Amino acid sequence: MKKVVKIGSGAGFSDDRILPAKDLAERGDINYLVFECLSERTVALAQLEKLHDPLQGYNEYLEDRFEAVLPACSRRGIKIITSMGAANPPAAGKKIIEIAQRLNIKGLKVAVVTGDDVTQLVQNNDDMILELDNSISNITKQIVSANAYIGSEPVVEALREGADIVITGRIADPSLFLAPLIYEFNWKTNDWAMLGKGVLVGHLLECSSQVSGGYFIDPGVKDVPDPANIGFPIAEVEDDGSFVVTKIPGTGGQVCRKTCIEQALYEIHDPALYITADCVADFSQVEFIEEGLDRVRVIGASGTAKTDSYKVSVGYVDSYIGEGQISYCGPNALARGELALDMVRQRLKDSKLETEEIRFEIIGVNSTLRGASVEQAPEPAEIRIRVAARTKSLRDARKIGHEVSALWLNGPAGGGGATKIANEVVAIRSTLVKRSEVKTEINYHEA
Repeated sequence: MKKVVKIGSGAGFSDDRILPAKDLAERGDINYLVFECLSERTVALAQLEKLHDPLQGYNEYLEDRFEAVLPACSRRGIKIITSMGAANPPAAGKKIIEIAQRLNIKGLKVAVVTGDDVTQLVQNNDDMILELDNSISNITKQIVSANAYIGSEPVVEALREGADIVITGRIADPSLFLAPLIYEFNWKTNDWAMLGKGVLVGHLLECSSQVSGGYFIDPGVKDVPDPANIGFPIAEVEDDGSFVVTKIPGTGGQVCRKTCIEQALYEIHDPALYITADCVADFSQVEFIEEGLDRVRVIGASGTAKTDSYKVSVGYVDSYIGEGQISYCGPNALARGELALDMVRQRLKDSKLETEEIRFEIIGVNSTLRGASVEQAPEPAEIRIRVAARTKSLRDARKIGHEVSALWLNGPAGGGGATKIANEVVAIRSTLVKRSEVKTEINYHEA
């Protein structure tokens, strides 16, 4: 009988829903459950958490997710692979052991992958910033994190060593899904065509329900059944790299050609030249064939040799942001909101507060469609104004929200629901480092 490896997508970002993953663990016909939980900014913010507390810096929902899925995965022999380690995979590994012991689950082998943190390397190398005609030395003092998008190699090694759970920090998203395919089918790591097919598996599953109806939905235009209960996707992969995208029967959402095509185009600039940590994937000849209800076969992906460098996300403290909001409702709400913005604008000018960027918005009128004419908008029943600015200090950032909240007694009639925040802004830039300079390490723990 032809071997088929079945991979479920348990999460597509750090805040993703947990119940669909639990459903996959308990009812899904799967061999692996993969949680992709890192974005560029997520890992930088996790580094800040780790700086404040060495025991933190991993995904905030790690405990909830493992408590939800670990009993079923352990009982059914489903292996878990995840980037929930974020900035602190060792602490995340210890937490998983604690959870297993609390649930009286024994015999688990947990692999912790480290080495993606290249902060010191980046600070010393002074490479170019990809998005700017500038070098790292211009932001060295503000850097809080630099993490390389490592590939599938350490995860494959951990699986070969018998790991039941593999937890990583920054890793290329498709690599989480490619790794079990390399391990199960014994694909060669220089068989670029096969790796390109495996990268497509990961690319389609890395955003969880985006390929099974989430984010696809547009009422009256692109309806999907039972959207409140969208099921997370499953890939059924054969050793030739062809695969079917599906989901658990009876769950909400849908898997069709359109959902697959939308997800295939996600973050793709050139379908024939998708650079990943494991290969340069080629999706230009991919075909999506509907085989039945919620079953789409995918063929035609390929790939060429990987580059000699890793992409690195560099997080740095760029500035501070202060924000204030307040609502007005009822007759003449828009005019009162406009007057409130004019008053705040004048008061900030009179205070000589220095800002690097400032915005005055009426949410629902001109906040998203920047520059839209207020005069062309119909009279709304309620509006909410927002003033936000970037400053050089946290103290100045707080003054933005203060002026907005002061409208309560010092502004137009009927203001209410004022809120204010002030935070540091962690910006993200990219650079490249040579593969030979990045050393990954795997440590094993047993519950």
